[in-house]
Amino acid sequence: MEKVILVNDDDREIGTMEKLEAHSKGLLHRAFSILIFNSKGEILMQKRASSKYHSGGLWTNACCSHPLPKESMTDATARKLKQEMGIELFPEFAFKFIYKAELENNLTEHELDYVFIGRYDGKPEINLKEVEDWRYMPMEDLYKDLELNPQNYTVWFKIILHHPEFELVSPD
Repeated sequence: MEKVILVNDDDREIGTMEKLEAHSKGLLHRAFSILIFNSKGEILMQKRASSKYHSGGLWTNACCSHPLPKESMTDATARKLKQEMGIELFPEFAFKFIYKAELENNLTEHELDYVFIGRYDGKPEINLKEVEDWRYMPMEDLYKDLELNPQNYTVWFKIILHHPEFELVSPD
């Protein structure tokens, strides 16, 4: 049973809770999102496995998850990037933000999301339990598709792409 780290608005730890329970209750917890760009400035995206307990079958950033209790963000991001995409690298912290969004199955994402950026030109080796598909996409094409088909993307990915601090770290 995977636990998440509950935090207050100041990012102080206030406990742990089973992941699904935290999402059912909509309690604020730590999370991370990793954005990977290749040398052409294209963003690496994953299509979440349809079997995921929320947001299945939607396109999102290269990797997103939660640090385990007593696990550093550095270790957590490297662990999940390797587990989901088969990529070995240590992305760099870019910014963090809090968001709350209602999802399907009576779940609520209420996360303090740490955003990390990395560079990678290779082909991912996806874990089919986590990832259904992947692709590199030019940012211009992504923003156009996001406007035409917002329902195809995860809520946190849309927030990140329109966050003012993302403009400072994106390759465009």
